[in-house]
Amino acid sequence: MQNSISKSLVVVNNTLEAEGFALAKEYKSITKGDKARFTKATKADGFDTRLGKLIQKLKAEGGERINSQRLKDCGIDGIDKRRRAEALWFVENETACRDFIKASKKGFTSLTALQAAMKPKAPTKPKADKPVQPEADDKSNVGLDSEADKAETKSPSDIALDALVQCEMNGIAIKDFMLALKEQLEMLDEDKVAA
Repeated sequence: MQNSISKSLVVVNNTLEAEGFALAKEYKSITKGDKARFTKATKADGFDTRLGKLIQKLKAEGGERINSQRLKDCGIDGIDKRRRAEALWFVENETACRDFIKASKKGFTSLTALQAAMKPKAPTKPKADKPVQPEADDKSNVGLDSEADKAETKSPSDIALDALVQCEMNGIAIKDFMLALKEQLEMLDEDKVAA
């Protein structure tokens, strides 16, 4: 009896799957942090634009969330979900993004930095000239609603993303940032041992 090995081939049924597999192959060859790569990726036929349009079409097939099996069928399950989300955001806001890039004095090297730069700044509250004294009829709310409770808490991932965006906006290499972070952690450990 002869042993036969059958290889499972992915059958490409339509253009969405074909485009997905082409994008997955291209994703594996992308180099990170290259400014020219960002420019190429955001062109009309660039990687991020094509990926965003593909995700738009997949979402149009059924609902807000794309089934993980559908992502596998299209071959884009290996592309990081944050990258897919950024590409979708770019396509949905393409004209505003392109206008912002043209108007910007500083070039961008990633969609993450572009998103952070385009994010609207929170309006600052005007300061009162003098503090308002509560009247005798007012009830005390001390301890019920503290400012710390109202503040938005950030996850470690959010803080890391903010740090990386700041590095990019200030022209600091990630390697240099990581070295500085390591030094700061070592100094904190030394302070704890001394105390």
